[in-house]
Amino acid sequence: MTESYPTTPFGRRTLTLAMVASQANARACPNDKVVHKWKTFRSITDAKDRLHISDRALTVLNALLTCLPDTALTPGKDLIVFPSNMSLSERTHGMAGTTLRRHLFALVSAGLIIRRDSPNGKRYARRSMDGSIDRAYGFDLTPIVARADEFECLAEEVRLERRRAGLARERITILRRDIAKMIAIAVEEGAPGDWRLHQVRFSALSGRLPRMVSAEALEPLAVQLEALAIEVGKLLESHLSAQKTDGNDHHSGAQYQNSNTEPLTELEPAPQKKRGQTSSEPRSPSGVGDTKPVTFPLGFVLKACPDIAMYARSGISNWGDLVATASLVRSALGISPSAWEEAVEAMGEGDASITIAAILQRSDEIKSPGGYLRGLTMKARAGQYSIGPVVMALWRKYSTQSGRATG
Repeated sequence: MTESYPTTPFGRRTLTLAMVASQANARACPNDKVVHKWKTFRSITDAKDRLHISDRALTVLNALLTCLPDTALTPGKDLIVFPSNMSLSERTHGMAGTTLRRHLFALVSAGLIIRRDSPNGKRYARRSMDGSIDRAYGFDLTPIVARADEFECLAEEVRLERRRAGLARERITILRRDIAKMIAIAVEEGAPGDWRLHQVRFSALSGRLPRMVSAEALEPLAVQLEALAIEVGKLLESHLSAQKTDGNDHHSGAQYQNSNTEPLTELEPAPQKKRGQTSSEPRSPSGVGDTKPVTFPLGFVLKACPDIAMYARSGISNWGDLVATASLVRSALGISPSAWEEAVEAMGEGDASITIAAILQRSDEIKSPGGYLRGLTMKARAGQYSIGPVVMALWRKYSTQSGRATG
């Protein structure tokens, strides 16, 4: 039976108002209240941050609870345990005496246990004639019973907060994944929009998240990412709608036509049609149809862009071989079939193939070959793109490097 007034600690330890409040709370606990020992301990474990106790302090509390044989706890003198320091050290897997005393003090300060010190500060029990405990001195675990409902409420709040934080973290992870892939495909497909600005905004929202972070800190970040995802998604959808419109125009006859249907020539300009010759007459044996004339010799192009020859199955001896090899290189560079078809339509097979060779030659400088080709295709449609300066620049670079090598 506990005292009806506050008890004081032994020795130099002073009485605090927190100790007085803890003892008053324990005295107010109904005598018929019953709690499950390990269920309440689990609640205390979940709410340890709210109670300002550490994992090691919980280890000591667990050791004190193991001194009680029963699982169901009820208020009374049976809740006072009196293990020796050696016994507590064994039950806490060899915890040092100084560490043990520090965590016991933390449990007392948190109001989880009450000291019931004997006159000499030792822990022991006085037994009656029938062997039952008449009076015990040690640690009173009555607060575990008295505050069980409070611990459960705190634990439930922590669990809900943890769930909110987990959901917010998952939402952020998915949004980051979606935005990154949407920006990547937009750049590759050449969708209209200031994608560099979107990339900068996305990078600012892509910092590493702390391992322990609250939902209040995560949810504003998720809102910003969602707003960016909606904006990027709308730009992609508008680009997709424009492509569908272009496709409908193509099927209805509003398509691009090459004004020159002569084959590529290597050294001389394209031959003129004779009077009376129709479009059904045979083409040049070069094997390349529907192309614009190219004024550069094939050998000159291969000197300016030598890397493409490494992709040829059996060498490049004519323009047909170059076109076939460029089609393979297009796939290796990650350029989509639609981007290649649009380039051929706007530039002709010859210039499109040379453009692919040039992109391959500068692959270390071009981060997104697909987006780069689409940009050149748009310029070609507007009449603002010529393959000549590109080939000449690469040829001069090749000549300079060759001169240094021989020198």
